[in-house]
Amino acid sequence: MDLLQLRYFQVVARYEHISRAAEELRVAQPSVSRTIARLEAELGSPLFDRQGRRIRLNQYGAMFLHHVDRALSELDDGRRALRDARDGGLGRVSVASETLLTITHVLGSFRSAHPRAEVRLFQSNVAEMDRQLRAGEVDFCVASQPLTGSHLDSVELAREEVLLAVPRGHWLDGRESVTIPEIADEPFVTTRTGHWQRTLLDRLFAAEGRTLRLSCEGNEPAAIQDMISAGLGIGLIPAVSRRAGTTSFVPVGWVHVDAPHCHRVLTLVWNREGYLSEAALKFREFITSIPFMTHRLPDPRGHRAHVPSEQPRDRS
Repeated sequence: MDLLQLRYFQVVARYEHISRAAEELRVAQPSVSRTIARLEAELGSPLFDRQGRRIRLNQYGAMFLHHVDRALSELDDGRRALRDARDGGLGRVSVASETLLTITHVLGSFRSAHPRAEVRLFQSNVAEMDRQLRAGEVDFCVASQPLTGSHLDSVELAREEVLLAVPRGHWLDGRESVTIPEIADEPFVTTRTGHWQRTLLDRLFAAEGRTLRLSCEGNEPAAIQDMISAGLGIGLIPAVSRRAGTTSFVPVGWVHVDAPHCHRVLTLVWNREGYLSEAALKFREFITSIPFMTHRLPDPRGHRAHVPSEQPRDRS
């Protein structure tokens, strides 16, 4: 068993598709297939269930993947620690966020304060964030949905109201507030399942025993306001969009939603078992100490989570 086999297995397990894995690895498909076959022979157990040309990670593969992710993550951490020590800089911090508007200005301010830090930003949904944290591909996730796991730590950054956006001239334009039953028959523009806007919308409708009527669903949260302005439907938009100056370019009407928990909770999440560079530690300190751009709604717990003080760990 060698590192090449483990890397190939990790990518194939992610896609559950040999051709897509080969494209990412930039190798020929037969080479990937042979490598996986050799790995299974060495382990004495199949890692995938095969049905024709389709493959699915089986229970043995899922069990093995957990350990492979940890092992490769440790090696990647060691490589990063060595590079940080050799280069004498702050190192790199990698951040994933569901929407870029949420984090862009924070990262810009951090770069201004720490110009020697290397910053990488990813746009990911909640399922991808979980995988990226486990694989060590990112240091932090700024999530609008819960990320849970015994290996994860988190701190709440902010809470903000989520508003209903409607086209100008819509019968709700100018209303102060609206209930879910009043808009149950309206066509909605929203994100696909997995994004926080869709999760919130489904939960609000389910609480009223209503079925959501969709006009458009996609993977680009930033485009929702444009589609609403164009008259394609109504939709939920975080209050930060109203204050970000976008309304002068994308005119919509804003209405409060009279429903419990119609808000977004932003959380910073990280893998407590992963290596954090000096840049990552400084970023965590920075983002948890500044007034976030969203309006902080009252925290029903009456406090914010404690952020541990931590020094870079010696992984040698």
